[in-house]
Amino acid sequence: MEFIVYWLSATPSYAAPLLLAALGLIINERSGVLNLGAEGMMACGALAGALVSLAYSSPLLGIVAAAMAGASLAVVFGGLTVVLRCDQVVSGLILVALGAGITGLLGRNIVGQTLPGFREVDLGVISDLPVVGPLIFSQNTLTYFSFLFAAVAWWWMYRSVGGLRLRAVGESPSTADANGINVITTRFLAVVVGGGFCGLAGGYLALASSFVWVEGMIAGRGWIAIGLVIFARWNPRHAILGALLFGAVEALIPRVQATGVDVPIYLMMMLPYLTTLGVLVVASKLDEKRSREPASLGMPYARQDRH
Repeated sequence: MEFIVYWLSATPSYAAPLLLAALGLIINERSGVLNLGAEGMMACGALAGALVSLAYSSPLLGIVAAAMAGASLAVVFGGLTVVLRCDQVVSGLILVALGAGITGLLGRNIVGQTLPGFREVDLGVISDLPVVGPLIFSQNTLTYFSFLFAAVAWWWMYRSVGGLRLRAVGESPSTADANGINVITTRFLAVVVGGGFCGLAGGYLALASSFVWVEGMIAGRGWIAIGLVIFARWNPRHAILGALLFGAVEALIPRVQATGVDVPIYLMMMLPYLTTLGVLVVASKLDEKRSREPASLGMPYARQDRH
C-alpha cells in the first residue's frame, strides 16, 4: 500500500511537464502548423530557467524566462514555417538540433549546480490526510498551474471565439481567410504561444523536478509529448488523462528501483517510450476510419493560393 501511495503521489509531478509541452503542441498544431521541435524548445526553456533562477535566486523569474526562451525559439520556427513557408518537418528537426547546440554551449558553467525551485506546498493537516493528502494536497505550485492551464486551454479552444478561429484556420485556412481571419497572424501567434508552453515544460524539469541543470536533461520527453498529442486527438482535456498515464509509467521507474527488485535498468528506462509506441498503435486501431487531426496540418498557406 505504501508503494502505491508513493507512486501515485509522484505521478502528477511527472505528468505536468509532459502536459505543458503537449498543450503547447496542441495550440500550435490546431492552427495547422506541424511542430516536431518540442525537444529543442524544452531544452532552451530548461537552460533559461536555470540561468535566471541562479542569477536572481528567484524560481519565479526563472520560470518566466523559461517561457520566454521557448517562445523566442518558436519565433524562429514560425518565421521559417509560417512566413517563409519552409518544410515544417525539416524546420522542426532543425529546432531540436538548434536547441541542443545552444544549451550545450551556454550551459557548461552551471552543470550540476543546485537551483532554487518550486517545492511541494504544505497545507498542514490536509497534506497529512491518508492517500488524498500526498496525491492532491502535497504537489508543487507549478503542478497545480499545469493542470489549470490545461482546463483553461480546453475552455478557450472550444468555448471562445478565439479558439473557434484557431480551429478554423487549422481545418480550412482558405475558408477562414475568406471570412476575414488573418491566417498568417493566427498561425504565427499559435506557434509562439505553443513555444512558450514548451519552454515552461523545460523550466518545470529544471526548477520543479530535478533542481539542477545537466545537458540532455529533457531526455526525449519532447518526443513523448508529440505522441501524447496524437493520443489526445489534439484535445487538451484528453491530454490531461494521457499525461497522467505517461507520468504514472515514468514515476514507476524510481519507485521500482527503490524497492531493490532485480530489474534491468535499461529495460525500465525504455518503459515510457514503449508505452508511447503502444498507446499510438492502440489509438490508431481504435480510430482507423476517421483521424481527428486538423485537416490542414503540415500544409503551408499563402493568400494567393486561396481557391
